[in-house]
Amino acid sequence: MSERITINPDVCNGKPVVRGTRITVQSVLEFLAAGDSTEAVLEEYPTLKPEDVQACIDYASRVMGNQFSTVPVK
Repeated sequence: MSERITINPDVCNGKPVVRGTRITVQSVLEFLAAGDSTEAVLEEYPTLKPEDVQACIDYASRVMGNQFSTVPVK
């Protein structure tokens, strides 16, 4: 999907991460969802670049573009 996002079963239990780090896409998205700016994310994770934050957003958008359905749990 993205050259900046990787999935490796041996890194962070296979969660998508920013290439070369153990920073998960989920972590970056949680900061953004909480209202933090890209600049705040970059301050928290100084090894990231603005393009990495954008890659996390792009990755999530592509994943959500797949068809999903919900089934009630009984």
